[in-house]
Amino acid sequence: MTHVALLNTGLPAQLPGHRVLLGTQQPLRLDSGVEIGPFTIAYQTYGRLNADRSNAILICHALTGDQFVIEPHPVTGKPGWWHLAVGPDRPIDTDRFFVICANVLGGCMGTSGPLDENPETGEPYGTGFPVITIADMVRAQVLLLDHLGIEKVFCVLGGSMGGMQVLEFAARYPDRLVAAIPIATATRHSAQNIAFHEVGRQAIMADPEWHGGAYYQQGVRPTKGLSVARMVAHITYLSESALHRKFGRSLQDRMRVSFGFDADFQVESYLRHQGFTFVDRFDANSYLYITRAMDYFDLAVDYDKPLAEIFRSTPVRFCVVSFTGDWLFPTTESRALVLALNAAAAPVSFVDIDSDKGHDAFLLDEPEFHRVLRGFLDGVAEGTGVGKPDAAA
Repeated sequence: MTHVALLNTGLPAQLPGHRVLLGTQQPLRLDSGVEIGPFTIAYQTYGRLNADRSNAILICHALTGDQFVIEPHPVTGKPGWWHLAVGPDRPIDTDRFFVICANVLGGCMGTSGPLDENPETGEPYGTGFPVITIADMVRAQVLLLDHLGIEKVFCVLGGSMGGMQVLEFAARYPDRLVAAIPIATATRHSAQNIAFHEVGRQAIMADPEWHGGAYYQQGVRPTKGLSVARMVAHITYLSESALHRKFGRSLQDRMRVSFGFDADFQVESYLRHQGFTFVDRFDANSYLYITRAMDYFDLAVDYDKPLAEIFRSTPVRFCVVSFTGDWLFPTTESRALVLALNAAAAPVSFVDIDSDKGHDAFLLDEPEFHRVLRGFLDGVAEGTGVGKPDAAA
């Protein structure tokens, strides 16, 4: 069994927010059999923890997200990725709840990942970093909760890859949460989604500046490959209706086509912009690792039992949310989860939000979705007596 020591170096050290060194007493054993420790988790908190530590909400971010949920991003300056849903008097009300969000293991915004220094070589790990899984990410988050002295969270929620983490948390630690909200997600990654991820990974690895993952030492970055990976992925986050409504076949800054290969159409220019800006805030190797973690996710296979058996007798209250225009994680995936939860006699609500905005709908201004979030959280809070944090812990 390999033991890996991890200490963050480079750009993440300059980021604001909380950072904690975990696994100092006992390393974390990964699904791959490798043990890591100590390792760093970077996280943000919002609101106040109440006296009995019962009002904590853990938000799990998606593939290209991070811990900066509300505030302007320290690299891009853009608003936090879920500022529409989280904050004072928002659906996830930080006047009522203590919200935690951590950068996932393998990430590039302060949590240990390929950017870290390998103590055996004195160089960044690159692709020598151990392969991680969704379950590994959740185990690291639980260690963070232990560090914060939070035995049980009120709710764990997240969309897309965040929803995978929610399901893993509820399956592995049912006694450590009251409620779970998996959003626009599935219990396993489909062949289609694995295929899209593989195209992105191949784009990165085909970039001459990738250098087998050792580009840090060369003082370069595979920005072209990572940009293409982002462009491909971003198409899957939208719907055909959303693309047509926003761009149609409109030309970009010209009256007629150029009969060349510049960005003639607005949609081409938009995708190139998404790719160019993404490389400023994300590490290419982290993209490889995190997409692979999503590909490996298959709850029934991981637990070697049917989904209904995984959640049999669970005390967790579920609210499963999907969107009609999401073809990346379609409603059928959420329905399959709900059927399994029903078969397990688990308390579950299911809402399929009518939206043509695609997979990214959970990040956008969707009033019905926000009403569902607020209503479910308020209902569970009233039933469990969780109120405003009048006294700090």
